[in-house]
Amino acid sequence: QVQHVESGGGLVQPGGSLRLTCAASGFAFSTYTMSWYRQAPGKERELVASISNYGSMIRYVDSVKGRFTISRDNSKNTVSLQMNSLKPEDTAVYYCTAKRGWFQKSPDYWGQGTQVTVSS
Repeated sequence: QVQHVESGGGLVQPGGSLRLTCAASGFAFSTYTMSWYRQAPGKERELVASISNYGSMIRYVDSVKGRFTISRDNSKNTVSLQMNSLKPEDTAVYYCTAKRGWFQKSPDYWGQGTQVTVSS
């Protein structure tokens, strides 16, 4: 059974930091591209960051470049998103996803999501 367990969300002030972690199981983690999506109220879901199976390819949406860092540990089946200099517009539910190929459009698996709220 595929499982993604996301943790690390919460309430933080603007300029603060959070680290999201996703622990995955039930599939061949090291062969999958892992990504973080987010969805804010009333907005479309957005791809935030992706990392290829061994980390050789990484991409970010322009709005988080220089502030967010995606990483993975294949020995622990985890993927993380370090978020620094957070802004109110980063407020959203963040989802951990997995897909078989870097160029595949839609993820195969989704986590349940974790709420990130940036507010003073």
